[in-house]
Amino acid sequence: MTQVITGNVKKLRLDFLNVRNTTSLIFEPISIEDAVMQSDSFGSTPNWHIAHVTWFFQKILEKYKQDVVDNSINTDYLNSYYQRYRKILPKSDRGKFPRPKVSETLKYRSLIEDMFLKFLDNIEKNNSLVRNMAYDVELANQHEMQHQELLVYDLQHYFQRFEDPKDNYEPKITKKARSLIDDADIEHDMVRISGGIYDLGFSGDYFCYDNEIPEHKTYLNPYQIDTYPVTNREFIDFIDSGGYQDYRFWLSDGWDLVKEKDWKAPLYWQKIDGDWYKKDFRGLNKVPANEPVTNVSYYEADAYSKWVGKRLPTEAEWEKAASWNEDLKRKTMYPWGDDFPFDLNANLLESWKWAPGPIGSYPQGRSHYGCHQMIGDVWEWTSSEYVLYPGFSSKFSEYTDKWAINQKVLRGGSFATPRLQIRNSYRNYFKPHERIPFSGFRCARDLLQQD
Repeated sequence: MTQVITGNVKKLRLDFLNVRNTTSLIFEPISIEDAVMQSDSFGSTPNWHIAHVTWFFQKILEKYKQDVVDNSINTDYLNSYYQRYRKILPKSDRGKFPRPKVSETLKYRSLIEDMFLKFLDNIEKNNSLVRNMAYDVELANQHEMQHQELLVYDLQHYFQRFEDPKDNYEPKITKKARSLIDDADIEHDMVRISGGIYDLGFSGDYFCYDNEIPEHKTYLNPYQIDTYPVTNREFIDFIDSGGYQDYRFWLSDGWDLVKEKDWKAPLYWQKIDGDWYKKDFRGLNKVPANEPVTNVSYYEADAYSKWVGKRLPTEAEWEKAASWNEDLKRKTMYPWGDDFPFDLNANLLESWKWAPGPIGSYPQGRSHYGCHQMIGDVWEWTSSEYVLYPGFSSKFSEYTDKWAINQKVLRGGSFATPRLQIRNSYRNYFKPHERIPFSGFRCARDLLQQD
């Protein structure tokens, strides 16, 4: 193991404190009654989320031989899927066993936080931070960030079941979204991107997940890609044209789901007096025409793409459109460059908008090729299967490795993704039928040589 500078401990400590505070901000408005409810087997109860991420920090402490004080709190229900920790509560049962109790979970969080801060203090004092240890600590921080987003998914899904628009999650911090470009000035174009060899994957010196590396070469044919994600207005055109009734646009499994589940529109949409409405964190409102469509499955994204005469991009095509800067002759960490995300270039969790922003809201976030809103707002489905890159080596077993089957890659993050989580190379993955994530898409098209 390679020694790294002790100064890294200060950042790890700051990230730890920030991520724990953000989780508390999200959890505090939730009542005890709502905190133990599981609305779908896809998700978990809010109480389970905040207890599980604390359990993960406990496992890091135990890995490095830290004495975890017996806190008399039963943590048997908190293992998500790690076989090496033995007892696993099935995901679908998390709402049936609301343990620890909410009061116990809050006590547990406080106890482990104190122990983890002392652990970091000792590392700094003894100048004993090594690279593998730093990765594990950062992974624990990142793991909680992932659950912040999952918690927001679950809150959206849980509260939309109540017809009363006022019976809703009320965030502690909310900031108003605004469009910086007049809708009339927005052109829904495609940009051309040259083909050739592209180095796919993470190439920086910062933290990344092991499924983002190693960087490796892949060949791309020339292609076009949308400058903006597909909007609600555009998707309504697909609905109105009979897209959900025409099997020709659908993959076989998707068409089976359309019929079985009676899909007629994206998740959460409902028809009221001839218009589409949706209840989200802003209440019950008419679906905003100029926002990116969200809560659509891979099947719906693929069907729309076929209907419009295009296709979904591969993850390599998506990443090049977001990352490659022809002037610099290199990739950048984010579409706009290497500077950390902030409110003027991306709509992420700490923007506290609680919804996608209208297209055109973040001109400073566009990529070198002119693609807008590739980071934040909505995750974007790609046509790529989630597989591990050639030469993959696990840094934390059972985290990213065992899921590489029957899932599609999504890129870019959503309005619920924490800023420290996301970058151009980040690979999310979900099963193609899933609609609860804040997932949208943009289209691509092959660029023939004569074009």
